[in-house]
Amino acid sequence: MEKRILAGLAAARLLRPLFAGTLVFLAGRTFNASGQTLTGLYSFTGAPDGDVPYAGLVQASDGNFYGTTFWGGTYDEGTVFRISPSGTYTSLYSFAGYPTDGQNPFGELVQGSDGNFYGTTSGGGTSSCEYVNVPFPAGDTVGGCGTVFRISPSGNYTSLYSFGSSPNDGSGPSAGLVQGSDGNFYGTTYQGGTYTVGTVFRISPSGSYTSLYSFGTPNDGWLPIGGLVQGSDGNFYGTTRRGGTNAPWEGGPGTVFRISPSGSYTNLYAFGINTQTCCAFLPEAGLVQGSDGNFYGTTQFGTNGYGSVFRISPSGSYTNLHSFTGSDGDQPFAKLVQGSDGNFYGTTFNGGSGGDGVLFGITPSGTLTVVSSVGGHLNVGIYPYAGLVQGTDGNFYGTTEYGNGHVYKLVVPLNPPPWPINQITGVQPSGSDIVFGIPSIAGETYQLQFSSSMNPTNWVNVPGVSVTNSIGALLTLTNFGGAVGPQGFYRFAITP
Repeated sequence: MEKRILAGLAAARLLRPLFAGTLVFLAGRTFNASGQTLTGLYSFTGAPDGDVPYAGLVQASDGNFYGTTFWGGTYDEGTVFRISPSGTYTSLYSFAGYPTDGQNPFGELVQGSDGNFYGTTSGGGTSSCEYVNVPFPAGDTVGGCGTVFRISPSGNYTSLYSFGSSPNDGSGPSAGLVQGSDGNFYGTTYQGGTYTVGTVFRISPSGSYTSLYSFGTPNDGWLPIGGLVQGSDGNFYGTTRRGGTNAPWEGGPGTVFRISPSGSYTNLYAFGINTQTCCAFLPEAGLVQGSDGNFYGTTQFGTNGYGSVFRISPSGSYTNLHSFTGSDGDQPFAKLVQGSDGNFYGTTFNGGSGGDGVLFGITPSGTLTVVSSVGGHLNVGIYPYAGLVQGTDGNFYGTTEYGNGHVYKLVVPLNPPPWPINQITGVQPSGSDIVFGIPSIAGETYQLQFSSSMNPTNWVNVPGVSVTNSIGALLTLTNFGGAVGPQGFYRFAITP
């Protein structure tokens, strides 16, 4: 029997309609410290399948995961690949390199509202920049200025833009892209621009490019490695590895910044440092906005010299949540992901019981738990440079870079999120679409419904937006074209 969820009824089961744009707080819960398993899904061999996946994975609408390798492939300049949740691997594209193609992708992919994937390469393209320095841990230089590309799920590839084609252009993009609510993609370059220390740019799905901001003015941040995230206020937020008001210290300890879609820039926070044993500094990862509206991130170094996790509000109010000690992790280079239980999950490149890296969880208030040390697991590898992504099955997926690299799956028994469980926790425009997030119960089917008014007699099923979760986790449902359609109310109907 179908259970309709009606607003205003005392017996209504767990859901209520929301206006688009409303964000409901999802608090973190205590970790379940037992029962987690870490499993290797695929081990790269170098050429031709790929070599060293520095970037994390993205789960596509088809349920598969997509990613890149820095080296390997037909020309040993990097690849794009697809892998199923069970480990079935397909190489989709081999980069050919400068001067005809991009090379050495360092950032993760993003799936656009058109179903294609968009990404960047740190080198290659049609323009020469002599050599572009690639951030740690690649420790290498690559030819060309870098590119932006598009690739379909089947491997149909298009190079959209080559950096260095105009004066003061950016070069060496190390991060992936984010699609803004206007349908365009936004990103950063590690170098280039007016002052040669990085830029923020916008590019359309067809390749129309605009440079929005050049880092490097006095007290400004510079050398952004991490990508951007669009906040619920419509602005983009990010970090720079160097610079800030506390420079000089070997170029400064880094910043957090905000930038509007039109390029209006604000320095929100400058990291402080006196020695390597004081304070948090050198943020390499981008930020994630939590369900409480704050942003969460990591720094390479912290009070104990091993890195930190921090929280910062959209206005710049900063809180250090945790300083790693080495045994619980060392050098977190990747951005965090908020799990369906409200906690954040991430990786450290080193540290843990064997010194080979850690997978950790941390509550929004700063209680950290080592979920698993990476070393010692068959076909998992060591040194996780990239972060985690939570799949629709509730498990986490990631990559390690040592040797030729590996793809792994982390199963963590998650405690249920706070009551009510089946609550719309996020409504976010994405181009012409509206994307909904909802923590689910295992085995129940969630049908998105729409009404132009609160009259409970005229709810209509949104075609094709019905999802069942096998174990219970965060569901992401999309009303395609909803952002440009009639405005109204949404709810879910639940069928056991």
